[in-house]
Amino acid sequence: MGNLEERKYKILAETLGHSYQNGDERLFHCPKCRHHKRKLSVNLERNVFKCWVCEYSGADIYRLVKRYGTRAASAEWKQFSEVVEISNFDKLFEVTEIEDEPVILHLPKEFVSLTGNITSTLVRPYNYLLNRGLTKEDILKWKIGCCVHGPYEKRILIPSFDEEGSLNYYIARSYDNAYIRYKNPPASKDLVFNELLIDWDKPVVLVEGVFDAIKAENAIPILGSSLNPRSSLFQSLIKKAKKVYLALDDDAAEKSFSIIKNLLLYDIEVMRIDTSNFEDVGEMTKDEFLYLKNAASFVSLEDYLIYKTNTIWS
Repeated sequence: MGNLEERKYKILAETLGHSYQNGDERLFHCPKCRHHKRKLSVNLERNVFKCWVCEYSGADIYRLVKRYGTRAASAEWKQFSEVVEISNFDKLFEVTEIEDEPVILHLPKEFVSLTGNITSTLVRPYNYLLNRGLTKEDILKWKIGCCVHGPYEKRILIPSFDEEGSLNYYIARSYDNAYIRYKNPPASKDLVFNELLIDWDKPVVLVEGVFDAIKAENAIPILGSSLNPRSSLFQSLIKKAKKVYLALDDDAAEKSFSIIKNLLLYDIEVMRIDTSNFEDVGEMTKDEFLYLKNAASFVSLEDYLIYKTNTIWS
């Protein structure tokens, strides 16, 4: 055992008490459920922990030390702590990461930016955005454009860029009341939409769609997904997010329950925004959303269990 590993285990012992070795892990008493047996499994190599009784878990042991250790222990751990990816906590120490071959995506050749001079052919899509409450600054920030002709004819296009600035997806929404409102590219939606714009040092807002995200600020649309723990977005949240606001449509209670539960199990602080008086976030003004965000309610695991038991979403 190296000096660094020895020091880490010493900090964990100071924080959680004595432990014993179990294969590649060490078992401690869980500080959350306080079970009388040592059921909190910690794996330093993978930088993960999980209690097999209450399912309290996380993908960064620093979270554990910061929450239950001393300030000195937290500061020391942070100096040598490194977040390691993990994709399946049900098989906590048997993760095999599979990387898909990258797909190079391009905007349609007919794409025209709406961030510059608005010619007569662009007035209609431009006004569509303004009528939805978007500003010129929003259009510029999100690099929004449209296609007047071609396969994406009469559609607004909102591109998504990864954290390196490479295009990885785009939303194509009809501005002409077409029967098929959305016609998106043949690419995977398993991504963090427009991560280039996300500041992970600030609280992140989860919303349904991209127009919701534009209104919410520092927001990520889940694009109709249920946020599976194996998804790229969920993995990014448990590794990078410190606090998450949930602002899904009011009729998506079951989905919200599932997402809240999974985030809480990974020790993510969750705040719920009440959207019940609106059809969706995209229908709000930014001031209206900010007001509701400031009034958001903290959700604990106990709150979740009460919600689930009573099947009430107040």
